[in-house]
Amino acid sequence: MKHELLAWAQSLAEKELAEPLRRRWQHSLGVAQRAAGLAHVLGGDAELLVSAAILHDVGYAPRLAATGFHPLDGARFLRDVHGADDRLTRLVANHSFALLEAEERGLRDVLEAEFPLLEDRRLVDALVCCDMTTTPDGVRTTAEERVAEIVSRYGADSVVGRFIRRAAPEVFAAVARVEAAPAAQPR
Repeated sequence: MKHELLAWAQSLAEKELAEPLRRRWQHSLGVAQRAAGLAHVLGGDAELLVSAAILHDVGYAPRLAATGFHPLDGARFLRDVHGADDRLTRLVANHSFALLEAEERGLRDVLEAEFPLLEDRRLVDALVCCDMTTTPDGVRTTAEERVAEIVSRYGADSVVGRFIRRAAPEVFAAVARVEAAPAAQPR
């Protein structure tokens, strides 16, 4: 990994999350650690994945919560304030099947127009896997346990509860694809 992008991403995520949202910061660190463990699968895109992992929840930062939909708020912040790389902002915007949650919130058209889903399924799946196999405290878990935890925390009938129940089959499939993937060939 080059580490330049990653150093910037970690510094930015820490600044926005560490103090106001300590638990969210711990989760982000755990997701990034999981992503670093997938470097062998992604080859040249490993730094991008780890950077997206550390930044994926930056939109939860209280000062950034414009729409209340953290993938969109975070991606806009990265794009508009920091001029971040397009692939990075699109990964943050679309992490963990955010389009389905955006649909629940009436924001799907906005999210799709501003941040189209990346065509590189490996990167998208890898970020889903990292996020959905890490607890809120940054500890590794199974995707099934993570989905159950989210439903329990937010409630089955909440926007997030409805979204994650709809997304669960896709989450489990993405995790299975990542866990079955052979090591990447160097680019």
